[in-house]
Amino acid sequence: MNNFSTIKLHSKLFESIKPKLRWDGITDIEKHKEKCESKLMELLGFDTFKECDDNLQILSKDRINGNNHIHFIVQTEEDYYANCHLLLPDEIDCKLPLCVGLQGHVSGAHLSLGIKKYDYDEVYLAEQHSDFCVQAVNNGYIGLAIEQRAFGDNTGREKAGGTNCAYSAMGAIIQGRTLIGERVWDVKQVVKAVKKHFDDIITMENSVLIGESGGGTATFYSACLLDDFSIYVPGVALCTFKDSIIDKEHCVCNYIPNIAKYFDMGDLAVLIAPKKLIVVSGLYDKWFPIDGAKKAYDQIEQIYKAQNAENNCAMIIGEYDHRSYPEETWAQIHKMLNNN
Repeated sequence: MNNFSTIKLHSKLFESIKPKLRWDGITDIEKHKEKCESKLMELLGFDTFKECDDNLQILSKDRINGNNHIHFIVQTEEDYYANCHLLLPDEIDCKLPLCVGLQGHVSGAHLSLGIKKYDYDEVYLAEQHSDFCVQAVNNGYIGLAIEQRAFGDNTGREKAGGTNCAYSAMGAIIQGRTLIGERVWDVKQVVKAVKKHFDDIITMENSVLIGESGGGTATFYSACLLDDFSIYVPGVALCTFKDSIIDKEHCVCNYIPNIAKYFDMGDLAVLIAPKKLIVVSGLYDKWFPIDGAKKAYDQIEQIYKAQNAENNCAMIIGEYDHRSYPEETWAQIHKMLNNN
């Protein structure tokens, strides 16, 4: 039968791709890492980013649900600022570890603070458990929410309380950069500013970077390129490219031009190991199907074993769909940090 579907064609073509930078298990892994890091930075468009003064400005200080809240902005590129929120326990007697939470395709970073701004936010908080900063404070951390580009207050859709990724992602791609790269860059620059300006209350010892869905994707790529955190927790984002962004319709911000020529998602673990990594997946996640997630994690596990770091990676499979699993996740975070 004649095929008229470009989707079917692309899916079939993808099956024949063999990533050029897949580690063969023989080549010296440290030398291989150098090649992979250089290529990933190129694919993400890191050559288009420039350092700048952080120009951190505190916009407000108030209280949210019994905790202290600081809203501030950081200049991550010249003339571009990221909205950021610190959530702190009522009393701080010593420096506390930092937990950065990255939201996915929801209404914005306010959810990390447990704030309901739009009608559907109740579902995000009650069912998807998107209140990363609240969870952080409850677990002995200072929570930091970074509004990701094209989400929430950083040019999301104000009326709908949603995201505006396609427009921003295409604007990045046409200039040789990517929205994923921009989001990783923002994490890098914001954390650098926070370490500088809030050094009296924050320590990076036992620090955590955690994200959900699109935030999990940014967390995963941050784990590849950043060394700031003690542990990285990409949630409901890991999967083979074939099982997720090829065979499922996704937002444009998930796509990195030409990446499949060099890596599948699991291959990128060569840039993460031996850093501590907890992958969270949902058993019935329709966007990042569990079979594809397990395949990608199998690759990750092999790479960690090759570096004698198998105790530094773990996979959590939640019993529901595309959401966070805070109880299981925080138990694993504490276990992994306490055992090393």
